[in-house]
Amino acid sequence: MIYVNQFFLNISKYFRKFYFNSKIYDKRISKTNFQNISYKPSPHLLSSLIKYQKKKFKIEDFSLSEIWNNKKLSKKDFKNLNNFYWFFSLDLKSSKENTQSVIQNWIETNQKYNSKSWNFDLTAKRIIAWLSCYNLTYEGGKQDYKDNFNHMIQKQTNHLINEINKSGFVDDKLIGCASIILVGLCYQDEKKYLSFGSSLLKKIAKTTLDNNGFPKSRNIKQLIFYLKYFILIREWFKESQINIPEHIEETIYYLGKGYAFISQGVDCDLLFNGNNLSNKKNFDNYLKRLGYKFKNEKNDFGGYAILKNKGVCIVMDVGSSPNLDFSNDYQSGALSLEIISNGKKLITNCGYHTKNFSKLNKLSKTSATHSTLIIDDNSSCKFAEVKDTLILKRGLKILKKKFIFEKNYWKIEASHDGYVKKYNSIHEREIEFYPEQMVFIGTDRIIKKTKKNYKFDIRFHLEPNIKLMKTQDNKSILIELNDEGWKFTCDNYDINIDNGLYFGNKNSYFENQNIFISGISNYQTENIKWEIKKIQ
Repeated sequence: MIYVNQFFLNISKYFRKFYFNSKIYDKRISKTNFQNISYKPSPHLLSSLIKYQKKKFKIEDFSLSEIWNNKKLSKKDFKNLNNFYWFFSLDLKSSKENTQSVIQNWIETNQKYNSKSWNFDLTAKRIIAWLSCYNLTYEGGKQDYKDNFNHMIQKQTNHLINEINKSGFVDDKLIGCASIILVGLCYQDEKKYLSFGSSLLKKIAKTTLDNNGFPKSRNIKQLIFYLKYFILIREWFKESQINIPEHIEETIYYLGKGYAFISQGVDCDLLFNGNNLSNKKNFDNYLKRLGYKFKNEKNDFGGYAILKNKGVCIVMDVGSSPNLDFSNDYQSGALSLEIISNGKKLITNCGYHTKNFSKLNKLSKTSATHSTLIIDDNSSCKFAEVKDTLILKRGLKILKKKFIFEKNYWKIEASHDGYVKKYNSIHEREIEFYPEQMVFIGTDRIIKKTKKNYKFDIRFHLEPNIKLMKTQDNKSILIELNDEGWKFTCDNYDINIDNGLYFGNKNSYFENQNIFISGISNYQTENIKWEIKKIQ
């Protein structure tokens, strides 16, 4: 059956490719009107999404007639060239005539669909770039050029409408949805583009967000990505003086609560479930400039627990694993924690390597790269390879969770069933913090329903620049965190220092160190108690 399914899939791909390159499809997506642009979007609205070059360059620096015929471009350079986001880094004094000739050359070279330059993601971004740089790409152009421009914008949008429901990547759908809505606003075509894009946007939010407006993937990076695009779309509606759909306002409200929860009072990026280090300050300034203010006073949201004051923050993953359909970037780190002291990570997770189907991606999804417990070198979840990516085959559920947050005593307690099927055991973690003594006391419990013994490890990862030293009596490990000193101890179990890999920066890695507790679970309930105390 596998070979039969693959055969029909290949046949389907062949006919699909044939159809897209046919005159029939070209005629279908070429049904456009020639009305001029009525709304001119401001390019600064995209500043939360675009990485601007510090050094501006002029359009004259390019070989205008040959730029689209360069067959030696790398895949990355081809993508960057064809999405036209480099237009946002053009010197505003660049020649409009030359800029428009670049677009005209692209149109002449790519008038009909081709799989490379009409890639869904590229097409959506190209439409946004062309319309948002209106002052260079459209203004002052001859009518023949404007007619070609308008026709190609709408033709590409028709292609997106035809393909958007077939796209397997939700993030790409959101970008495509944004470009379709922008075309509807710019050409005042509510029936064909605006209503379609708005309805699809509502469907995307309903399908991918939970009841609290947090992504079902539990991916913090995706939360921020969604918030950026929903705000961008809202600002387009506002600037074009067209009523903002209520569902957009509602989605921004809930996404904003999620963003406030993971960012307000937390000075570091939280490395859980697909997240990497980023520069939140730029986005915070963007929100402030546009007048957005979000609040969330909860200690538990989106499957994460956060307890914090001005100097200390404890974060723990206390959420069940996502549905398989939303598990592309999920990392098996149930009950993993991060501890932040005065804006610096004392304990961290290792981050995420985003390149699908690579050894580093696979490694970064396992429990070993998280500050949590693992049994017999096995993850608390099981993954399977599907379509060049790893998704969950077997997830886990949080069985209980409890929080206490008082002035002089904090506590996070939770348990999960990820080890029940293979080891008939439950992992329960309890973190206590005493602010006056500046001491963290943790207890990891392995609660077994059988008498079988097995090996366990608990790892506490540190950032690459943190220094560790084991004391001569082998009973403590000293942690040097900038100008702070901390001592890690664990009675009755072996503690050591091990080397690891840190994936905090996107698609790169550094060597780091981790403290690990190791032992054999001999009791029906194994209580592994450890302590981190500030010593200076």
